[in-house]
Amino acid sequence: MALDIKTLLVRFAAEAAKHCDLIEKELLALEADGFAKERLDAVFRAAHTMKGAARMLKLTVVSEVAHHMEDVLESLRDGQNVLTREITDLLLKSVDVLRQLIADIAAGTPLPATLPPVCSELAQLLTVAKEQVSDPVPGKIPLGEDHTPEGKREPSVIEHGYVQIRSERLDELIQLMGEMVSFQYRKKQQAQLMRDIVRLSAASLELVSRPNYNLEQAEKKRIEWADTLAAMHSQLRKLQDSLRNDTVIENLLTTDLQERSLKIRMLPIATVFDKLTRVIRDLAHATGKEVEFLTEGGDTELDRKIIEQLGDCLLHMIRNAVDHGIELPEDRIRAGKNRRGIIRLIAAYDSGGVTITLRDDGAGIAVEHIKKVAIHKRLIKEEAVETLTEKELLDLIFAPGFSTSAIITDISGRGVGMNVVRKTITEDLKGAVKIQTHAGLGTAFSLKVPITLALSRMLMVAAAEHTFAIPAYSVQEVIMVADDQAIDVVGKPALRIREQLVPIAELEVILGCPQAKQRGRKELLVVILASGADRLGIVVDAVVSEADMVIKSLPSAIKHSTLVSGFTIGSNDEIISVLGVAALMQQARENKAATAKPAGTAALKQRKTILVVDDSANTRDIVKSILESYGYQVELAEDGMAALEKTGRKVYDAVITDVEMPNLDGFSLTAHLRQDERYRQIPVIIVTSREKAEDKRRGIQVGASAYIVKGAFDQNNLIETVQNVIG
Repeated sequence: MALDIKTLLVRFAAEAAKHCDLIEKELLALEADGFAKERLDAVFRAAHTMKGAARMLKLTVVSEVAHHMEDVLESLRDGQNVLTREITDLLLKSVDVLRQLIADIAAGTPLPATLPPVCSELAQLLTVAKEQVSDPVPGKIPLGEDHTPEGKREPSVIEHGYVQIRSERLDELIQLMGEMVSFQYRKKQQAQLMRDIVRLSAASLELVSRPNYNLEQAEKKRIEWADTLAAMHSQLRKLQDSLRNDTVIENLLTTDLQERSLKIRMLPIATVFDKLTRVIRDLAHATGKEVEFLTEGGDTELDRKIIEQLGDCLLHMIRNAVDHGIELPEDRIRAGKNRRGIIRLIAAYDSGGVTITLRDDGAGIAVEHIKKVAIHKRLIKEEAVETLTEKELLDLIFAPGFSTSAIITDISGRGVGMNVVRKTITEDLKGAVKIQTHAGLGTAFSLKVPITLALSRMLMVAAAEHTFAIPAYSVQEVIMVADDQAIDVVGKPALRIREQLVPIAELEVILGCPQAKQRGRKELLVVILASGADRLGIVVDAVVSEADMVIKSLPSAIKHSTLVSGFTIGSNDEIISVLGVAALMQQARENKAATAKPAGTAALKQRKTILVVDDSANTRDIVKSILESYGYQVELAEDGMAALEKTGRKVYDAVITDVEMPNLDGFSLTAHLRQDERYRQIPVIIVTSREKAEDKRRGIQVGASAYIVKGAFDQNNLIETVQNVIG
């Protein structure tokens, strides 16, 4: 029988992905905890197994990368080399290369004909003499220079379109299937009982339908009729009891099937948490910081679909925590802290959902700085910023384009990440985001999400002659109060609940229902909703029911709606709108922050001029063509001195400069421009091949607005940065 090579390749990709995960996890543990022979042996075995399997399938490129890794690992086991940060970086880079090759295999993409550069880099390590190792003390893993491998991609959280099922869960499902098949036998018995009832009913009808039927005949047949009707009644009682019992059994079986089926697609959140260890390690190296990463609740299980979306959110939050939250070691020491910052990621079940908290012990979020940035970015008018509460100010960090970073880099500063987090959590996952921060002590972000998207617990309420569904995990409590308990707070009704003021509003008024009207209620039925730190009481006509329901997505024509996040089908086949809790609160909130009006048409049409400074004519032409294709006017300068002459005569909307240039380098050019009153606020973007943390810090010190590493440079990167700083 011919081999099914496609099936074998899929199996290999799944197995190889596990080996990559193991190698990465153990290498990070070796770096964090120190030398351990058993860990190194585990890494070696994984690389060796991958090499052998790849050779069997003639996957030469994969086997060669694994083989070169195996050689380096063997040199470490034999004591010919010591595991330095440089070697760890290169081995992790090799894992990234293998992951990309594995993804190509899974997608059916042909593998490259030549070996990747990482193979020669691994081979070169073996030629380095033992005395050239940065720290020759056996068993110690020294810390070398900050280094982020060029072209390194952060590992994605979910690599494959499948999920593995534990054998015991599959066994449970098969056993349950057997019980449901057995249950069908009872249905057959009920069908036979129904046929007997129909037969008896037909006999009774035949008796009373005879042509010569009269009362005398009826009297004569009374005993016969009585026996027939008694038999039919008895059968009906049996059927009634059987159906009642079967309804109970069927509900139990259906509930069991529902729970076990949902568990099949459940994954422990550790599948996300474990990937972030590598991300934090690389970000800490790139920023010159020291970070300890701790996790709790990794065994908390969530729907795979939710975990896939959570991965990107946590990546954005981790990047912000490392770049903005955790201070540099010397700054932490001056503040009386341990030089190593701590980032904790905690997951726990909470009121029918899961709460994931990311907490750091960094500098905290400076509220006053948020005000300045919001005004500078024209996200809010200056006269309105002082009217905002601290929570409303913190919510501004989720606005598109908002960033408190002093400089835009490949790590952060573009004002995109946190906006993605809020959109994903509140809109896509129907959850909530909460922020808590304390100056000098740190910041905590809490994400509340449902356990699964396949089925959601809903509270059905009635208002304005309609039924609406509210996610049950957003409902804090339901209370009935007298109307005179509502008090006026800044012109808005509110209730005092356990020493907390909770604003209330009629649901039909919030939704703008046509049937909405002023009601003279003597009692208020109030559903208290919670979204992060926000509370809102919605006044409804009735609480209808609570049930697990399948939520359908909105049609594309109305997908932009935020008040309605989906719909479900009720017991009477009516369509019920599922309400978005965060949007309800926003709609009910008065005195919203006024955002700046967009620039007029004339301003938008005005082309902005950018000065590009680089000693490479080819680079200047490439950057110029990119910028001009997006409507910018571009002027060129071949070095820093030429740029100073041009800026002396004219004020540009932005300056893009290289670092390494004759006569005057990019850092010095930026420093000179910042001394010029006209260029104090003009964006200066540094584009350079220098990627070390100290170079980026120097860029901040001289006043650069953005720092782009050429290794990570692409057209979209440049344009997004320019648009971020000048529009």
